Amino acid sequence: MKAAAPLRGLRTTTVLVSMVVGVVSIILGCCILLFLNRYRSAMVHSARTSTAQAVAQVSNTVGNYLRDMEQAMVLVEQSMWERPDSRDELLSSFLQFRPDVAAITSYSPEGELLNCWSLGREPKENILQNLSFDLQKARSTASSYMTAPHVVTIFESWYPWVVTMTEPLPEGSGAAAWVSLDLKFSSISNYINNVSIGQRGYCFLMDSGGNIVYHPQQQLLHSGLKSEDSAALAALADGAYADDTIIYCLTSVQDSGWRVVGVSYVDELVNRNVREMIWLSLWLTALVLAAALLTSWLLSRLLGRPLRGLASAMRRFEADADHFAYYPVGGAREVRELSDSFGHMVLRIQQLMSTVRQEELNLRKTELKALQAQINPHFLYNTLDSIAWMCEQGRSADAVKMIHALARLFRISISRGHELIPVAKEIEHAKSYLEIQKYRYKNQFTYTFDVDPGCLDYYCNKITLQPIIENAIMHGLDLLVDEGRIDVRVSQDESGIVFCVQDNGVGMSPEQAASILGEDAQDRTGIGIKNVNDRLQIYFGKQYGLHISSELDVGTRVEIRMPKIREAGDYEAK
Repeated sequence: MKAAAPLRGLRTTTVLVSMVVGVVSIILGCCILLFLNRYRSAMVHSARTSTAQAVAQVSNTVGNYLRDMEQAMVLVEQSMWERPDSRDELLSSFLQFRPDVAAITSYSPEGELLNCWSLGREPKENILQNLSFDLQKARSTASSYMTAPHVVTIFESWYPWVVTMTEPLPEGSGAAAWVSLDLKFSSISNYINNVSIGQRGYCFLMDSGGNIVYHPQQQLLHSGLKSEDSAALAALADGAYADDTIIYCLTSVQDSGWRVVGVSYVDELVNRNVREMIWLSLWLTALVLAAALLTSWLLSRLLGRPLRGLASAMRRFEADADHFAYYPVGGAREVRELSDSFGHMVLRIQQLMSTVRQEELNLRKTELKALQAQINPHFLYNTLDSIAWMCEQGRSADAVKMIHALARLFRISISRGHELIPVAKEIEHAKSYLEIQKYRYKNQFTYTFDVDPGCLDYYCNKITLQPIIENAIMHGLDLLVDEGRIDVRVSQDESGIVFCVQDNGVGMSPEQAASILGEDAQDRTGIGIKNVNDRLQIYFGKQYGLHISSELDVGTRVEIRMPKIREAGDYEAK
């Protein structure tokens, strides 16, 4: 007999394929890391460069603005003390030549406004506050000083946004001690507002102490919706500072105490160098795809085909274990051994399934009979005792009616051994029981039935209503002083048949209602109601059964839900 060719082991094949995949993965991982590192470095460098350029432009513009303001102040100062006779004419010509100058004002040594020059405007007579002049700061500063941007408040119905430069006048300039120049700040503010670094980046001005001079988002700052850590920024030297999310770039404005701060966001700059990123990503994707295709082909050839055959056999066995016929698959040595083991397991499981199915059927029948047998077994004794008492009292007619009701009750209870009976028979069974109990309790309660005629032909578990009604009488109406009432209603909805038994008895607490269907039900009636619920769920599933709602001194409502069953054989003995 020819010897079989040695089979290549699954472990050897897996090791070889894993080595190939591992090497390819390491190469790809190194490429991706290099790419990410290069991209992030380029992104941060580009962010620093663009932010620094924007800040430098703003700094130059603001510096030019301040130098222009100083030159204008020189002209104004010369007009104030060199040619006092023609001062008004010179300043008027200056204002026409420089429309960006909002006003020129002079102040006495006590800080009183002496003169104001402005094109076509006169200051108000009673000035409550002048934001363009600070006497205390003017006295403490030997040279000129500049205010933060503010609104001019000395004119009527005109409030331009300005920056004020105040210069002390030399002695001999007359009554004026200081002269102030209000230059409109709109050109600078518009320029700063239009500076964009990315989609959300911006620039703002602050002084050396960290006080914000101008911010394009002033309203957000004042409302508390945004904040700037200007104190920490003031402690930094000029330069660029970046973390994982934000880049700050600081530059001092020449010959002033102002600094320009540029703010940009790193995450917005992901779109920079997009073309390079796309090409690198395409190359990496191509490499990954090639490695994946190669690995898939190798695994499919060496391992996948026999394993897929074995998996397909397992799925067929899971779908139909009873009629499954297994044919062993080939492949590597370990796969064949696994196939043989699975074949033995299939035979063993099919044998066990047949045994368990038969045992479950017998156990189910036994359990149902045991549950049904627990439902009030001494009811017959109590009823016969009541019949005997009626006969002794000479109430033979009532005794006859009670005997007929008892006969109907037990005829329906037996039901030729069937568990499922028509709803009409179950209603008749409940009526017979209530008739007997009404005699026993000497008409201490009344009862009504409201039955949907469309429900009568459906089937239900027998002796379902009787334990519920018994519980309503014994625990709800027996202790009631007033006349009791039991309402039985049968209806249907899309999900099934609904029986409802409601009384006006003493009721119970929610804890007591929950304990009736719990595992610790101890009293006889509680066991009966729990058995009804257990029988329904054994037959139809956990979505069916009893629901109890009760309120002390109001009454109890028990709702019983079953599926719609047209033929008793659909569920009988399943």
